[in-house]
Amino acid sequence: MLAVLLLTFALAVAAPALVALLGRRAFWVLAVGPAAAAGYALASTRAVLDGDPPVTSIPWVPGLHLTIDLRLDALSWLLLLVVGGVGALVLLYCSAYFSRDAFGTGRFAGTLTAFAGAMMGLVTADDLLLLFVFWELTTVFSYLLIGHYADRKASRRAAMQAIVVTTAGGLAMLVGLIVLGVSTGTWRVSEVVADPPTGTAAVVASLCLVAGTATKSALVPFHFWLPAAMAAPTPVSAYLHAAAMVKAGVYLVARFAPGLSGEPVWRWSVVSLGAATLLLGGYRALRQHDLKLVLAFGTVSQLGLLVLLLGLGTRAAALAGLALLGAHALFKAALFLVVGVVDVATGTRDLRRLSGLWRAMPVTAAAGLLATASMIGLPPFAGYVAKEAALEGLWHDVTHGAGGLEVAALVAVVVGSILTVAYGLRFWWGAFGTKGSLPDGGAPAVPHRRQPALLVAPPAVLALGGLLVALVPSVGERVLAPFADTYPSGDPGKLVLWGGFTPALATSVLVLAVGAVLFGQRVRVERWQASLPSPRGADLVYRRSMRRLDDLAADVTGATQRGSLPFYLGIVLVVLAVAPGAVILSGLLTGTTVAVDVVPWDRPAQAAVVAIVAVASVLAARARRRLKAVVLVGVAGYANAALFLLHGAPDLALTQVLVETVTLVVLVLVLRRMPPYFTDRPLTASRWVRVVLGVTTGVVMMGLTLAAPLARVQPPISVDFPAEAVEYGSGDNIVNVTLVDIRAWDTVGELSVLLVAATGVASLVFLRQRSGAVLRLSRAPGADSGERKEWLAAGRTLAPERRSVMFEVVTRLVFHAMIVFALFLLFSGHNAPGGGFAAGLVVGIALAVRYLAGGRYELGEAMPVPPGLLLGTGLFLSAGVGLGALLIGQEVLESFTFDFHVPLLGKVHLVTSLFFDVGVMLLVVGLVLDVLRTLGAEIDRQGELPENVVAVAGEESR
Repeated sequence: MLAVLLLTFALAVAAPALVALLGRRAFWVLAVGPAAAAGYALASTRAVLDGDPPVTSIPWVPGLHLTIDLRLDALSWLLLLVVGGVGALVLLYCSAYFSRDAFGTGRFAGTLTAFAGAMMGLVTADDLLLLFVFWELTTVFSYLLIGHYADRKASRRAAMQAIVVTTAGGLAMLVGLIVLGVSTGTWRVSEVVADPPTGTAAVVASLCLVAGTATKSALVPFHFWLPAAMAAPTPVSAYLHAAAMVKAGVYLVARFAPGLSGEPVWRWSVVSLGAATLLLGGYRALRQHDLKLVLAFGTVSQLGLLVLLLGLGTRAAALAGLALLGAHALFKAALFLVVGVVDVATGTRDLRRLSGLWRAMPVTAAAGLLATASMIGLPPFAGYVAKEAALEGLWHDVTHGAGGLEVAALVAVVVGSILTVAYGLRFWWGAFGTKGSLPDGGAPAVPHRRQPALLVAPPAVLALGGLLVALVPSVGERVLAPFADTYPSGDPGKLVLWGGFTPALATSVLVLAVGAVLFGQRVRVERWQASLPSPRGADLVYRRSMRRLDDLAADVTGATQRGSLPFYLGIVLVVLAVAPGAVILSGLLTGTTVAVDVVPWDRPAQAAVVAIVAVASVLAARARRRLKAVVLVGVAGYANAALFLLHGAPDLALTQVLVETVTLVVLVLVLRRMPPYFTDRPLTASRWVRVVLGVTTGVVMMGLTLAAPLARVQPPISVDFPAEAVEYGSGDNIVNVTLVDIRAWDTVGELSVLLVAATGVASLVFLRQRSGAVLRLSRAPGADSGERKEWLAAGRTLAPERRSVMFEVVTRLVFHAMIVFALFLLFSGHNAPGGGFAAGLVVGIALAVRYLAGGRYELGEAMPVPPGLLLGTGLFLSAGVGLGALLIGQEVLESFTFDFHVPLLGKVHLVTSLFFDVGVMLLVVGLVLDVLRTLGAEIDRQGELPENVVAVAGEESR
């Protein structure tokens, strides 16, 4: 099974390239993934029947109890067959549905294939947390698919609505899954269901799981998102909203019902929500004129029926629910695809504009008729077999002493089935029937052209499937009954095409007759529905709630985000001073503070450096000129580097010096566009407040620094770092080995933060497209396109007053030496002070020197590559080293050592973490280059533009 999952996700990744290469025929290749899943399910049928389901177990993140556990029992077998079979047909359908020049076909193909893979993982996952991972993947992919037409407001709003609702339910479900895992002591789904919790844990888990089901399967009151999602392309509606995504909630109920249906809160919530959804969806379907909306509300109704049957907790209802689960996927997916054919052929889905299409599109009409017959429960179709089993099981329970819950369920199923017959007949009549006259008196829509076979064949295959499986109900019972028998109560059910003259058969006849009467009186029914008062719909409540939430967010933002950096910093420092300060003060007052022997200094030089830091900090706080304050802050930073050096940490000292240098350069670049003074007004009003806050924060931080080590109750893991650095990292520089080996995951996270920060800074500054061409000298106004004959040739583009002969000479002398020094730090950093971070900073400083000497065009000559390329390559290389170790069966980011002889160089000792360090270096260089390009080159360019041009560009970028 794992191989099928990996194949499907690999096809999803390759989908854009396949579409670019093969066009719409790429969907034929992508259909291999879901088809393989269906084939795997069929090949595993014997094992499932024998009670020996295929199992796969691979440890993933043991510390989080996360394991790739896959298991194919009868329920998973049915869902995998549905997801794979319907998915393959839908992908084939897509090859004819989309036009050759349709926008975003590659992205759509990849997302739909990835969604199929996520559904396969969801229905086979045997680990609680893995189930949640796949659950959320379906949420994300469905959001992208529903919002495929991103230029349409309805699509964007429907996609956002779907992801907000389903994500909220998913989080509630996560709580339930965690409660189950913690209370049972196991994270395997099969083990949890076999030995479920009791008491409060069972109640909480039941409510949380039902909440997840309600949002995912569009149960009342969260049903509104599914009809709105009809803004998606028809293949999405056929797959996600008939056979896949909305079935995830139904699957969740079926999966946990054998263990939790004994809880009253489970049964009452499932039956009440299912019955309400069944009736409301059927009622609303009778009022729709868009064929997709008729099916959408019909799907809502059928989902309510499925949840009711599978969650009731009896064996007969469960067997009927499983049969209906498969039948619904066949007939509803077929009907959605039929609507797509009608829409493509006529350009409309309004049943008031359609008439007589059964003559022009006989194959499509026949497929729609077969699927409709199965949906309304006509024999001999799968829908009839399933609903007959449901009625038989419920009737048996009611007549054998069942309670009011079963009676209510039976009444809801009968009334809901009547509505299903009515809107099912209305759908087929509206799509293909011949009407006497159209409401507006106009001509009916007619097909524009003959439809390709791949557009008509998939719905026909699905519709025929609903007929063929009904002819052998014993096969379905044999496969599905073992899972239904795991339910805790009730007598076993039966799947039969003819069960004799029974009350269930009489009920079915009554349902068909009353439903046909409702259809025959459709005009009166519509008038009656229009005359009834219409309460505020759930969709309106949702939109107003979101609007109120936006208003609240705006009010909170307006009160807290005042646009004042001192205010923000003050809030941070107040919280920092009050929270730890209160704890420290409480310890001092109560006498619980442990006595600490404080040593003023280890050597007098430390006191001298601290004095420099203190004086520089005070002068910086009192400075009125911005440049003066920046220089003084730099002095304090360099003095801190001296403290690190005096404490025996040359690596930290080197990094501090380099970071301080880059920071000074960046701040100076920013100051070019700012007033020279902080303010023209005296700060007497807030001066003492700032002094008190500063002193308090300093004292609290000093006390926290003394108190924090006293809270440790175990030896620090850092005591093992020296030995581990040599044994596992093959290096003597503990700091560097920690960054690239021992704590490499932390470094990857920090690199990601750096990349995001660079992107954010650039996005705030650039008034034009950021990913433009690099500013080379040849692009400068009046530049000579001939051969370059001098170094720092771009200096000629600067104004004479901005050039410095002395600085240009110094740049020529130090630039190459700095690059060589950076390479030395890179290669020696594993055993001596240095490393990729320091090397990247040195290269960045060299680029800054080059830019300051020659301007923005010289920066392009010094590094003629986009910063994004360096940032992405660096992050990819750092993470790729870890993936390389994983591919050969080792731990992620594990280092390996190679010793070999190179002529002239001699013996070479190579550690693979060097490549990780190279990635760090590239990312840091890309970060500095991006900052120079943003705060330097781009601000230079904006400074040369008239002010009105800059203002207009700024408005356009917003």
